[in-house]
Amino acid sequence: MEVDFLSEVEAALSVARNGGVFLYPTDTVWGLGCDAANRKAIDRIYKIKQRNESKSLIILVADEREILQYVAALDLAVFDFIEQQQKPTTIIFDGAINLPGNLIAEDGSIAIRIVQDSFCRHLIKRLRKPIVSTSANISGKPQPNFFDEVEAEIKISVDHIVRLRQGDRTPSQPSQIIRWKSDGKYEIIRP
Repeated sequence: MEVDFLSEVEAALSVARNGGVFLYPTDTVWGLGCDAANRKAIDRIYKIKQRNESKSLIILVADEREILQYVAALDLAVFDFIEQQQKPTTIIFDGAINLPGNLIAEDGSIAIRIVQDSFCRHLIKRLRKPIVSTSANISGKPQPNFFDEVEAEIKISVDHIVRLRQGDRTPSQPSQIIRWKSDGKYEIIRP
């Protein structure tokens, strides 16, 4: 049975708008997501993952302009760096703004990735806000590269499971993580 792309975007959008949590394929691994402006939904993701809130989550945005809304004093050279990357790249920025406190790291930073996946991009554009993205696993357990690797405990904890790409066995990997510094230099956290 073929799954309708737009119906899945609508279903996840409805869940996000109503403060729910969804399980979805990203441009890296299977993830847990919600509206990145909804503090209660973010708290729920921490509970589902059994993750300490001191370990911050990342947000996905659809384009460069959106980053400007969530980072104070942004070094625009970061956009040239992102364009040169060959794989999904999450950037940790200092000076997070306009986001719930439980999403911002203790040092005031936020991790952001401009997502390439078409489902994620459509969802973000329709929601008009970033979405949270974190691997769909209990903290400390292996991340699920494929849908069938997502534990039942996670699946029953969410409000919606996106039906797209559930049988996809294309190898994926987590994004590289870069910490961007105010002087234009960067540190590779995860290659």
